[in-house]
Amino acid sequence: MPTAKTPTTKTLREGSARKRAAILSAARELFLADGFERSSVDAVAARAEVSKRTVYDYFGDKQTLLRAVVDAVGQSLITTIRHTLDDTLTGLTEDADLEDALVTFSMRIATDMLGSAEYATLQRLVRVESGHLPHQGYNSMADTPDEALAERFAALAAAGLLDVPDPRLAADQFIALTFGVALDRLGSANAAEDTRVRPLVVEGVRTFLRAYRTMQG
Repeated sequence: MPTAKTPTTKTLREGSARKRAAILSAARELFLADGFERSSVDAVAARAEVSKRTVYDYFGDKQTLLRAVVDAVGQSLITTIRHTLDDTLTGLTEDADLEDALVTFSMRIATDMLGSAEYATLQRLVRVESGHLPHQGYNSMADTPDEALAERFAALAAAGLLDVPDPRLAADQFIALTFGVALDRLGSANAAEDTRVRPLVVEGVRTFLRAYRTMQG
């Protein structure tokens, strides 16, 4: 397996947002279609309709460009998660609404995120091009989704709906009980394509609530 090189440390240009987006889009398409090794900076520049020098000025080298592509996809997925949290788990005040809200959140994530082209792209790039990323299993999303969910659980605890002494642990356990079970058992958590996902999610939410619902629930 190839060993990842140390990314460039030269000072990079911020440049225009339009050119940066065009380069990232072109690189993503080429890395997916042809692979990292066979995708040249010349080809990226041509597809993005910029000069080769512009690609180097903005990203330094091809390895840094790959990492930027992976990071951009990860940030897009994080945005989806935060929007879904805002749509489904904000402003809850009644215990009776909690189970439905958690199931709705989980099903939205399973379709809007885990069933999305962005998620498939991230998984493929990380799996296939791991030798060119900073370390094995490089994950541009890191702990952000778990932390965002933990923040929401802390808010639900403040509202008296959950008893979560450790919100981050509760978030990790919620993910394991819902998406994690579906991924382990089915190899996918794409609820849009597999009707077996929803029953697993519903039971996971109920198991979570048996552990974390406040006594008055």
